[in-house]
Amino acid sequence: MRIISWNVNGIRASVKKGLIDQINSHQADIWCFQETKAQDDQVMEALSDLSSEYHIKSTSAVKKGYSGVAILAKKSTFGEAAPSWSSGLSIDEHDQEGRVLRFDGGDFFLVNVYVPNSSSGMKRLPYRKTWDQAFANYLKTLREEKPVIVTGDFNVAHQPIDLARPKQNYNKTSGYTQDEIDGMDLILSQGFFDAFRTFHPEKAQYSFWNMRFKARERNVGWRLDYFLVDKALQESTTSSAVLDDIHGSDHCPIDLQLNLG
Repeated sequence: MRIISWNVNGIRASVKKGLIDQINSHQADIWCFQETKAQDDQVMEALSDLSSEYHIKSTSAVKKGYSGVAILAKKSTFGEAAPSWSSGLSIDEHDQEGRVLRFDGGDFFLVNVYVPNSSSGMKRLPYRKTWDQAFANYLKTLREEKPVIVTGDFNVAHQPIDLARPKQNYNKTSGYTQDEIDGMDLILSQGFFDAFRTFHPEKAQYSFWNMRFKARERNVGWRLDYFLVDKALQESTTSSAVLDDIHGSDHCPIDLQLNLG
């Protein structure tokens, strides 16, 4: 099974840049998109060419043009019957921004997440800390039912190897503060492993580049996008990669492959 996750920085803009061709050429069983920046009906319209081949579900923010996540699940893999979906954390404070969508894959749950950015000057860091705790609790409860795969944009570089300039950014820039690192540690402690880092313990590879300053050309990047896989699925997980040759957003896609028998 192949799962690809991508912060597309606007689903409608991404479609205009060739997203449908990317989906057709890579043939993943599941696609997870973050930062769709569209209401649910707009996501469905943008991806309408794929509706015969994929089950498509999205959840959007109350605020239009902001946040949002979507999942595409291949009908040939999961069957024609409508799958079971669930959105949000069931906490009003956190469910206004369209950040969490869950897909029931039968043997596992897949959670697609767009973790809140702490914003410039760390204005939302207190909220982010609250969110991380709530999300960790949500995953802990979910794992009691069946194994969980979590993917998305976590808006944190977890280790120094996960960004090009750790010393210059530590506790000075959103995405690399100790509070955000601790939040990722908390989530991992619920029974998950970082798939990419497990397969590539010493590889410096990034999934996000600031669109200013020609950061991608110079590869001054951050690894903000992750597959966190339930330890119960560790032996079934065969590879994880950062697909940094694919353009179309300020993020690139990431890839997970499993042999679930």
